[in-house]
Amino acid sequence: MPPLSLVSGAVRSDRSRRTSTTVGDINHIARVVLMCLTVDILRYALTLEHLENAFYRDGLANFTQADFTAAGWYYLYENLQDISAHEAAHVEFLTAGLQAAGVAPVQECEYAFGVTTVDQFIATASILEGVGVSAYLGAAKQIANKAYLTAAGSILTVEARHSSWLRAALAKSPFPQPYDNPLSPNGVYTLASGFIVSCPEDNPTIPLRSFPGLTVTTTGAITSGRTIDVQTSEYVLALANAKVHLAAAFITANGPVWANMTESGDGMNFQVTVPEGVYGQSYLLFSNCNETVSDETVVAGPALVEISKAAGGQAFTAQVASFTNTTLGANATFTRRDINV
Repeated sequence: MPPLSLVSGAVRSDRSRRTSTTVGDINHIARVVLMCLTVDILRYALTLEHLENAFYRDGLANFTQADFTAAGWYYLYENLQDISAHEAAHVEFLTAGLQAAGVAPVQECEYAFGVTTVDQFIATASILEGVGVSAYLGAAKQIANKAYLTAAGSILTVEARHSSWLRAALAKSPFPQPYDNPLSPNGVYTLASGFIVSCPEDNPTIPLRSFPGLTVTTTGAITSGRTIDVQTSEYVLALANAKVHLAAAFITANGPVWANMTESGDGMNFQVTVPEGVYGQSYLLFSNCNETVSDETVVAGPALVEISKAAGGQAFTAQVASFTNTTLGANATFTRRDINV
């Protein structure tokens, strides 16, 4: 991959022919733009890998094998050490790739995961691995360089193995549906930003933004057809006019699955009925369009919702879901305000 210095002089003026931009110039500009997008995506991936690497490194430093044994998870410790090593390798790999391209990699941030027990550590690990799968899947279409796409794919498959193994350990289906759910970089960053306290001031800027947060307050096993309570994070969703309506959607590989939603009237509390065909670690978004979901239409979310197929394992599912919904976004700060939809 050529260095970013190619951006300089991308548009040239050839007076021997004409002063307008040529087809060759346009193709070169397109290549440079795609290259820049790839760099942003690699930095985005490295941002996520830094977070995962810090989570496992610090968590396994805080909890010993004896702690896992006392909590009843003695058989997970060795594999979690392997996962930690994988995440460290991903950081090294992406860092080396960016340096080889002649661009600065992002550095690790400061995080607060809110984990105080082994149970919480394992539950959060499962969530992060699931988000990692959705992150790589959602970013794949933005990777122009085929070699980088293959490299990202090789990380994605490992993240999926981590996710399946952890889900099985938590008595959840390791493969709850035939397709994984993609998330846009902004959607992923919305979830990840709840764990980020601060980042180095000299970190390269990545064009990411965090959407207003949503929290699922319903506890217990969540299944298709159940109505769940959803709250905003101390802000009010205010409709701009009578023609605007909020729509609730679960993100899937085949497009949004729309869900019935009822508003309480205060712009902060909502009830959403879980539709059929959405299972496992799922993502709920509010949109100002009921035909499509994109970064331009998202009003709030995603909220993470664990959706079970069967009644088995409800007690543990409820414990994990409750911890999930209160932890994600716990460090995000919002002032009460109106957001025009």
